[in-house]
Amino acid sequence: MSAFTANKDIRYLRSTFNLGKKKRWILENPVDGIDFLPVEKRLKYVPGPAEIEKVLAVTDPETRDYLTVIRETLARVSEVNRLTWEDVNLEGRYVVLYTRKKRGGHLTPRKVPMTDSLHAVLARRFKSRDPEKPWVFWHEYLSSKTGETVTGPYQDRKKFMRTLCKKAGVPYFRFHALRHSGASVLDQANVPIGSIQRILGHENRTTTEIYLHSLGDSEREAMRVV
Repeated sequence: MSAFTANKDIRYLRSTFNLGKKKRWILENPVDGIDFLPVEKRLKYVPGPAEIEKVLAVTDPETRDYLTVIRETLARVSEVNRLTWEDVNLEGRYVVLYTRKKRGGHLTPRKVPMTDSLHAVLARRFKSRDPEKPWVFWHEYLSSKTGETVTGPYQDRKKFMRTLCKKAGVPYFRFHALRHSGASVLDQANVPIGSIQRILGHENRTTTEIYLHSLGDSEREAMRVV
């Protein structure tokens, strides 16, 4: 197991035993004395707009819509997967995204304004939608449990990104990199970090700062002084 995975297990164990102390099931947390393993951190590859466009150019129309919605909302994949037409306000030009990433794990909504391209995609899909299907994106699949055909929202679509990136001739990236890319674009355009934080749906500002991979004007000006 990697040091990163081991540290994650240590955090989980520490939280579990802390719950036991809080409930007074145990007196001490046996994980408190365990140090985290050293991890070599590297800058994550974040695709630029040109790389993303290359990927979109080799996709089928359905996948292109899916990736466009992720890119234009800076949403988590799970938020787009659970997106329903009730969450889409074409007249008000915003979507409501729900996340469980907030403290306590409760499903929490946030409004994200629509870009022109996002509005065009959702308006087109709304006109051709199946009124019996509440989701913006859905599919039919064979249930591994029952063996029957089931209709529902996407749960996991990780595998095809590697194929698309290879076909487009760009370094491999996953859905989450689209959030990082969008945040960096906003940062380069001098959008206030508070606005970026609200769009991303982060609880803490420090989390948003991790997403900002671009070199800002202040850093460049500092190096000019040097």
